[in-house]
Formats: sequence, C-alpha cells, structure tokens
Amino acid sequence: MIVVTAAGGPTGTAVVRALRARGEPVRAVVHRRTPRPELAAVGAEVVVAGLTRPADWAGVLAGADALYLIWPNFDPDEARAAPALFAAARRAGLPRVVYHSVLRPQARAMPHHAAKDRVEEALDTSGVRGWRVLQPCAYADNLDGQLDQVRAGGVLRSPWGLRTGQSLVDLRDVAAAAVALLTEDGLDGGTFEAAGPEPLTAPRLAELIGARLGRAVVAEDAVPIGDAPDSYAARCRRAMFDHYRAHGFTGSPRVLEALLGRAPRSYADHLADLPLGRAA
Repeated sequence: MIVVTAAGGPTGTAVVRALRARGEPVRAVVHRRTPRPELAAVGAEVVVAGLTRPADWAGVLAGADALYLIWPNFDPDEARAAPALFAAARRAGLPRVVYHSVLRPQARAMPHHAAKDRVEEALDTSGVRGWRVLQPCAYADNLDGQLDQVRAGGVLRSPWGLRTGQSLVDLRDVAAAAVALLTEDGLDGGTFEAAGPEPLTAPRLAELIGARLGRAVVAEDAVPIGDAPDSYAARCRRAMFDHYRAHGFTGSPRVLEALLGRAPRSYADHLADLPLGRAA
C-alpha cells in the first residue's frame, strides 16, 4: 500500500493514476470529505486526514509500504508541520518516504522554496530509514489554462518576462518519476531533479503553441503591477516570478531521463497530446 498526500490536487491525482496503472494499491489522502470521482475511478482508497494534524496519521499509515508526501502549493505551514509527518512515518516503521520538493530549493529568495529546503533537511535527520526526494521544475501543464485564450487572441502572457527560460516538465513524467522512487530499490538517500528537455523562453513557447494551434502567437510581458501582496501565497507567487524573470528556472534533464528510462517529453510533445482545436 502506497499513501499519497494532497491526492485531490493535480500532482497527487497524477501520481495516484500512475501508481494504479501499475497495479499498485494506493491510499489517497485528501483534506476534506467531498466526492473524488477522479480517484475512485482508478480504484484508490480515499481517506480524509489533515497534514497539520499528526494524530490522524497512525491510521493513515497503518499497513503502508511507502509515503509520497506532497504539500499543497504556497502553504505557510509546510516547514513547521512536515517534520511531524516524518516522525509519524518513523513510528509506523514505514520503509520508504518520498518527499515532493522543488528544483533548486536552496533559492531562498522564494519563500516556498526556502520552506522545502528546510523540509528536506528535516527529512535527512528524521530517522526515516529509506527516504528519497523528487525536485521537479515548473510544469508544462501550468500553461494549459491559458491556451483557449491564446487561441482566441494570439497572445501568450508571461509573468516571468521574455528573456529567461524554463525547463518545463510534463506532469505525467513527474508522476512516472515518483512511481520509480516509490517502487524501485537502490535509490535511498537520493535527491533527484526532474527537469524538461530544453530551456524555453516565452517567445519560444509562443512559437510552439502557434504551430500547434495553426495561428500566429506572440509572447507578452505580463509585468506585475502594484505593491507586494500581503498574503503568504501571493508573496510566494510574486517572488517566484521575480526570480524567474531575473534568473530563469532551468535544469538538466539527465536525472529524469535516467529515472524514466527514456527522454522526457518535450513541450511540443505535451501540446500534441492536448485536445486542442486549431484556430478558425
């Protein structure tokens, strides 16, 4: 039995699907009791537990062989609360814990990266026997929500500017890498980057999207307006895109290729698999 947290989000759902496609039993942890047809459809056991309520976790981890810990994006409790879950995993005698981190967590100008860096340190000193860490780059899927608007207007808005690149990774490849870390031997104590095969600037992404849609697409610099926001999540987003604008967010695909046993999907591959109609 493999326990996956934040299973109702995009990453958790992708990991659950990939595990179930291999026939692995999965206990999918969600934070509130609502219908989860996307999880039930693949035969996952759905349970409700709070990531900040350690008392919930003795039952959640009972009989489990591994834990895949995903923390919700931009959550201020991550660095404080994740160590308690590692302690629960140690008490349960869990043989394997995989933490879903982020590429370059040491880039502490981004608060959510700094939080993941502290969680990685806590995992290393937690006493958990077999731990592994996955560090994904930004997802290719993050742009999917813009594509209908891009098809209509021919403009791709880039909050990270027009000059720097990102090594966008397909979420399906991230999920496949997670499956490898959860099920394969010989990887304990390892930290594994998951970056796409090439750094892509916004103008290059616009060119690829335009080719897929059959229309001209231009990239537009979506410069943030106004003072720094107040909420933790909004501050994280602003700091993240400011960092991307200045430095990009790129990495090598070689580690992910080794985990997958093949080349990671390109952004063109990602677009090809989407049900996008061509522009009229």
